Order: sequence, then C-alpha cells, then structure tokens
Amino acid sequence: MDRIKRTLDTSGSLEGTDKFRAQAFDTILGGVADAFDLSQEDPRTLARYDTAPLVRPDQISRRWNNYNNYVDNAMTLGKLLLLSRRLCEAGCGFVTVTTNFVWDMHADQNNAGVEEGMRYMGAPLDYAVSAFLEDVERRGLSEKILLVVGGEMGRTPKVNSKGGRDHWGGLAPLLLAGGGLPMGQVIGQSNADASHPQTEPITINHLLATIMHALLDIGEVRVTRGLPAEVLSVAADHAPIPGLL
Repeated sequence: MDRIKRTLDTSGSLEGTDKFRAQAFDTILGGVADAFDLSQEDPRTLARYDTAPLVRPDQISRRWNNYNNYVDNAMTLGKLLLLSRRLCEAGCGFVTVTTNFVWDMHADQNNAGVEEGMRYMGAPLDYAVSAFLEDVERRGLSEKILLVVGGEMGRTPKVNSKGGRDHWGGLAPLLLAGGGLPMGQVIGQSNADASHPQTEPITINHLLATIMHALLDIGEVRVTRGLPAEVLSVAADHAPIPGLL
C-alpha cells in the first residue's frame, strides 16, 4: 500500500496510468482496503459463512489430480462471498468471486464423477450462497446488490461410461438474486433431455443488459459522453432477460 501511495503525485492522480486504473487505485486508497480485514466481522457471521467444515480435506479422495482444487474450493468459498459483501458495502460496483472450481465431473484422472463431485462442490456452494443472501437481506442490501451465479458452459445431458458428464454448450446454469428484480421465478424451458432450449434462448447479451439495467440509469448512459463503445452497446442495444425488468 505504501508503494502505491508513493506513485501519487502532488495533484493526487496516479502517474503513468489511465483514468480507469486511477479509479481502481483511488477506490482502494479511499477505504476499500479495510473490507479485507475479516477480524472486524462478528464471529457469528464468520461462522455462518465458513464452508471449510462442510468438506474436510480427509473427506476428499486423493486419487483425483484436482484434489487440491476441491480442497481450495471448500476452504475459501464462504470467506470469499463474505469479502464480496464487505466490498459491496465499501462501494465497489462489481465484484467477481471465484475459487479453483472443479465442476467438470468428467470421472477422468483429474475429476470425480457426478455423484462424488457434487458432494465436494454442491454443499459449499449451497451453504455460501444462502449465507450471502441471508446476510444482505438482514443488512437491507437486497435491493442494491445483484448476485449472479453462472458457469461458462453446461454439461452433457447423458452421463458418460465412467459416471461423469462432459462439456456441453447447448445449455448453461444461471441464477440471479436481488438487485430489485422480481425473484422467485424460473424463466425459460429446456427440451425433454435438457440438451437445448425449448423456449427463446437467454444469451450472454441478455444477462449483461440485465446487469446494466439493474445497476445504471440507461437513459443517463445513452447521453453520457466518453463511455467505451462496448459498454454503451451492452447497456443500450440489447434487451434484458424477459420477465426480470
């Protein structure tokens, strides 16, 4: 932190950086760093988020090359979601949470199959997400924080010969909560074997537009000068997920 401070010139700006990098440093120097100090949290809150006891290292088979990744996920996921809540409270507009996720479940030398893999991955995710949602609700932040849970691809509708599932681009998981959006609904349907959408597909552009509409005044965005063209296009040119706005 001291090294970062020394890069500031007398005018308070960062030498040799663009305005977006400068904004990032200003955010950190402006107090967000305190959000990383979990010693400030109530021990009961820390315990509610703690996913480490759910899947202990000795409960995970060492036969998988991804053993350390399974351990890392269980040890850190809950604390990372707690950190994300603290960062949001400190003023961060976007927070990305990830661990060494091992959702592949191919039942190969690297990954456990579906049944075993879900024991390692499902419990921490369910516990951490529920802790986060309860926490932001209790703090009156549900209308201000939009939680997005997604993956880069889906999994094959059929289990392979070893009891695993492989990569599948036809459908992918997506869960949204909060942000002032109407919750408690399932949007869209798949076909009978969950291999392809049966209704109009929800695309990444729908998701990005939904996030932008939830966080920004799109009318103001349209008339703001200097925004990157990509940001303006996502916010103004694409429709949000039907039924959420």
